[in-house]
Amino acid sequence: MHSFLDTFRLDGRLALVTGSSAGIGLAIARGLAQAGARVVLNGRNRSTLCDAAAMLTVEGLEVHTQAFDVTDSAAIQAAVTDIEERLGPLEILVNNAGMQRRGPLEDYSEQHWRELISTNLDSAFFVGQAVARVMIPRKRGRIINICSVQSELGRPGIAPYAASKGALKMLTKGMAIDWGPHGLTINGIGPGYFKTELNAKLVANPEFSDWLVQRTPSRRWGEVAELAGAAVFLASDAARFVNGHILYVDGGITASL
Repeated sequence: MHSFLDTFRLDGRLALVTGSSAGIGLAIARGLAQAGARVVLNGRNRSTLCDAAAMLTVEGLEVHTQAFDVTDSAAIQAAVTDIEERLGPLEILVNNAGMQRRGPLEDYSEQHWRELISTNLDSAFFVGQAVARVMIPRKRGRIINICSVQSELGRPGIAPYAASKGALKMLTKGMAIDWGPHGLTINGIGPGYFKTELNAKLVANPEFSDWLVQRTPSRRWGEVAELAGAAVFLASDAARFVNGHILYVDGGITASL
């Protein structure tokens, strides 16, 4: 007799996690692999990617690498085809690749705007579409888009980032609406403030860090490993009727004024 807890297992399922050579992506990749998935790490820097894969392999996890630019639709299609031919059918996709570029909105350059939107929003559409096309005929698949508390809340100096993450929230819902009838579930995770390479300067800023801790009901920064549980849940059969939902893992920031 199977236990309910077995529905959280991902044994043998193939997962692609974009932007997973470090930070949030690597933590999620580790969590999926610990739950039994075979994980494909993605990034543009092959050396960094191989270092991350070697680290997880030492931990006894099954990982593979696929270097490609998530903003290049042709490269994405080639990568998805290669993954399916070499490793088997993709059953889980985590669209994690993203970037942050802060600055006064009135001085924000067109180049920086297009770069940020391409990385944070276009990539999820392009990779999501390419993977959905192979999932739809099989009538199964899980797609998880990494959104943000900035999908709901703004702060000074990050309007373009908030715009990209707000759009990603609605893209997630749109994907669920269009692809749900084909057996796919598409959900999002909205991280709050986590200790990552991207946030290193904020963590090191006593004024900001003190403000954040007081602003967060849990009274601390998040640790990236704490995102793994949400990813495993949404990728698993335990969440088979969860669709179009954004799960905020933020220590309560979105619940409090």
